[in-house]
Amino acid sequence: MQTNFTPEALADPAMRVSESIIRKCVHCGFCTATCPTYVLLGDELDSPRGRIYLMKDMLENQRAPTPEIVKHVDRCLSCLACMTTCPSGVNYMHLADHARAYIEDHYARPWPQRAYRALLALILPYTGRFRVALRLAPLARPFLPLLRKVRGLHPMAAMLELAPPSLAPLPSSAPAMTAGPVRKGRVAILQGCAEPALRPQFRAAAVRLINRCGYDVTFAAGEGCCGALVHHMGREEAALESARSNVDAWTREIAAGGLDAIVITTSGCGTTIRNYGFMLRNDPAYAAKAERVSALACDVTEFLDGIDMPPARGTGLRVAYHAACSLQHGQKVTAAPARLLAEAGFSVQTPAEAHLCCGSAGTYNILQPEIAGQLGDRKAANIERLGADVIATGNIGCAMQIGQRTKTPVVHTVELLDWATGGPVPDALQHSASKGLD
Repeated sequence: MQTNFTPEALADPAMRVSESIIRKCVHCGFCTATCPTYVLLGDELDSPRGRIYLMKDMLENQRAPTPEIVKHVDRCLSCLACMTTCPSGVNYMHLADHARAYIEDHYARPWPQRAYRALLALILPYTGRFRVALRLAPLARPFLPLLRKVRGLHPMAAMLELAPPSLAPLPSSAPAMTAGPVRKGRVAILQGCAEPALRPQFRAAAVRLINRCGYDVTFAAGEGCCGALVHHMGREEAALESARSNVDAWTREIAAGGLDAIVITTSGCGTTIRNYGFMLRNDPAYAAKAERVSALACDVTEFLDGIDMPPARGTGLRVAYHAACSLQHGQKVTAAPARLLAEAGFSVQTPAEAHLCCGSAGTYNILQPEIAGQLGDRKAANIERLGADVIATGNIGCAMQIGQRTKTPVVHTVELLDWATGGPVPDALQHSASKGLD
């Protein structure tokens, strides 16, 4: 695609990157076939190709964003299916991230949007605040019918609908983090923010299994939210602040005892952490350290796929594996999760349209509830057709989005692997444990 950025614009490193990305696009349109919003809405401006045109016009001419441009950029899930499909290597992720930051700096959103976004940024990245908000949700639930009737209050309704009726208790003490007699290495596990608030058992299963594999586990002091939630809302400075803080925390762990990996159980976080090297590339104090952290970061299934796993007892349980977009498209981890489940004795099934997003996408199912709801219903229907005993996924957002729409238990992939190699039955499977190992 031809571009005409001015020399003044290209003096900005972010503009230079975006210009080089745009130039790679050859208008082929392959991306439209795998873009969830285009498949759903049929609007060219809600396809990656259409959004690239809009972002090019805005960035190239340094225009003030219009409501039309903002609407279509906001509708992008950042599922990155387009990057899997693109034959030209267009890094749509970096372009969309820059466009969102530009919109955040140059567009005055209506006050309800500003309020919702500020509230999400204030609560979701902090586990304690998030759990308090979830505990207060039942008090507001009687107002749900009213919130659904007022279009401007739909995000508030979506927040209440996503809040689970009850919360899993936080562990009374830290899980065992020391490997057995044969110590093979040491890893850090991302503590996260939303995942421990909603499903602390995900991380507990990962710790148990990694210990069983012979690795010590540490949690880095000073580590916080990965920054993905604010990053995708265009709040770039807040995202970079989170990235720097985490890079410092993990660098201290590397210096203290060495790390073989930084293991991540929420794939949405993993995609962002693996992008720290790019995010901090222009920061001389952090560029090298961030690149090192990004190189160590890996999904828990990616880590387990590269080491020796304990013997597994076969279950024969039918597992519908839902590939989170951030894992299959963002990190290109495609075969490992299903392979590990199969090797552990599970019968693994893949739903139709596995490449399409479930509609969770961080805060998307709150800020774009209508589109997210249609995608969630479509995903759940495809999974239900498999008739599986359990649904496995590698991302907390997907687990909550799909779990809302099905009676089939939804668990993290690592919970099943932990169970099959000697761990407890996953909480969500307690009612159907008789079908499995027992």
